[in-house]
Amino acid sequence: MWKMSKKRTLSQKRKRELIQITLITIVAAVFAIVFLTPIVLTITNSFMSQTEINANYGAIFARSENGGKVFISKIVHLKFIPDMVSFGQYLTVLFKSPEYLYKFWNSVILVGPIVVFQLGVALFASYGFARAKGRLKEIIFFTYIILMLMPYQVTLVPNYLVSSWLHIINTRWAIWLPGIASPFAVYLLTKFMRRIPSAYIDAAKMDGANEWKIFTKVCVPMTKSCLYSVAILVFIDYWNMVEQPLVLLADPEMYPLSVFLSQINAGETGLAFAVATIYMIPGLLVFLYGEDYLVEGIMYQGGIKG
Repeated sequence: MWKMSKKRTLSQKRKRELIQITLITIVAAVFAIVFLTPIVLTITNSFMSQTEINANYGAIFARSENGGKVFISKIVHLKFIPDMVSFGQYLTVLFKSPEYLYKFWNSVILVGPIVVFQLGVALFASYGFARAKGRLKEIIFFTYIILMLMPYQVTLVPNYLVSSWLHIINTRWAIWLPGIASPFAVYLLTKFMRRIPSAYIDAAKMDGANEWKIFTKVCVPMTKSCLYSVAILVFIDYWNMVEQPLVLLADPEMYPLSVFLSQINAGETGLAFAVATIYMIPGLLVFLYGEDYLVEGIMYQGGIKG
């Protein structure tokens, strides 16, 4: 009787676990569909002709005679499959209108140095925070945390004033310098390096390693997963920046594609879909390439994988 009761209890427990897993899977699937729908719509609609886009979404982008928005009285049709596949939007973006690619490379030029040099600065700073001792170090690190919690909208005015004082307004340095000095990467890498077991560092010292060798041969290799995850997050963050270029760059020719996308008028809706699709490719490639590192860095939250 006792064995039968135990088997019945285990069976009920497995059924509850199965029900919970099923419910969680359904909820996750629903959220995945909700979040992926705009991306799928953007990609599929980029292969529609402008006429078909106007027929399906014309009510959304309709304008009055004075240029203002009008009340939407028509039904908007969300179409995932074009009636006729057209590559005209991509031909315009890639060959007929070079300004789109020009803005794309503006984004690359602005974001690339920020990612590389922010990680470089963060590696040295985080090693110093992890190895140094004292109250001054804790005060400085706490200041970093406070700065990290502040949104861009709060720090834009100080950045503008400092850039104006340095006479770098309307230059790429006005974007690069605040990005390189961002505390985000420093904070995450410091938390990671602080969890490196001291036994590794003590063993390196016993072998005669100096601080530079400890940094390059012990700490940097152990922070590889965190380094990749931080690089992905920094890239995606600055790849989508809008506020900084609008405030710090006065010349529209220097704007990245993220700003230029919002300025495409209603008559070029098809181009907007094509440009948005091209603009998503670098972020998707970076994420897919470093997905394992990103998950690992988040899972361990600065811990060392055994």
